[in-house]
Amino acid sequence: MTIIDCQVHAYERNHPGRPWAGTLPGPAEVTGDDMIAAMDAAGVDAAILVSVFSMYRFDPSYALSVWAKHPTRLALVKPVDPADPAVAETIAQWADTDGAVAARVLLTPESTDDPADAGLNRVLTAAGQHDLPINFSCPPRLRLVRELARRHPNTQVVIDHLGMHPTHDANGRPINPFGSLPEVLKFAECDNVAIKVSATCLLSAQPYPFADIWDPLARVFDAFGFERCMWGTDWTRVLSATYREAVDAFRLNDKLSTSDRAKLMGETLSKIYQWTPQKA
Repeated sequence: MTIIDCQVHAYERNHPGRPWAGTLPGPAEVTGDDMIAAMDAAGVDAAILVSVFSMYRFDPSYALSVWAKHPTRLALVKPVDPADPAVAETIAQWADTDGAVAARVLLTPESTDDPADAGLNRVLTAAGQHDLPINFSCPPRLRLVRELARRHPNTQVVIDHLGMHPTHDANGRPINPFGSLPEVLKFAECDNVAIKVSATCLLSAQPYPFADIWDPLARVFDAFGFERCMWGTDWTRVLSATYREAVDAFRLNDKLSTSDRAKLMGETLSKIYQWTPQKA
């Protein structure tokens, strides 16, 4: 079984040559080489490297430099700005970039909730024209993204992190982590929507192996089918587990059949992103 992580991050220390715009929870630095070493230690063959918006905004230059060193192990996703009038050209250029497999849109409570928004529709139209999947980080705008997916049935849409972003109490336990699950399950009605089963450690109130996440996840698997679900860690943002624990919680779990595990942990990703890495 080839194991592919659907979302990891890498970044260098803050420095004048590539200054951070903000911060990300985690170590002061996790280079591309560090990420590959963690993957090797955990038996992960490949990963989708998502350029870190918190630090680098729409600049994918660090991710591109990491890919250039590890092109057989990594593929790339970069954020794009729907408010940029030239976003369609950006998507066209990114779709033609070696290593690129998708683009990403991050929506916040301050983002528009209008499904007719010109910028968002430009993004999805251009992505469909270039056969480039669009990842959405969208917990506060689930209904908006569902309507956009319906308006653009020929564009592959991917929902990040189960469409959830839980808050945590003073002890680090998630507060109602699956509260938006009924809204998330409605995405299954859209054939062009896949979902990342990622950052799941953040949804658990228990230590490894995070037994309390499996009943809600079963509802996700039933709704979408394993042909539209992709496992991932969201390392390094996830701090409540080691990288190996985030892998083994799924690799060693007896709730998944061998065939379902193979789809969830790699096969579906290869189809959605049209990328088959060389096995390490």
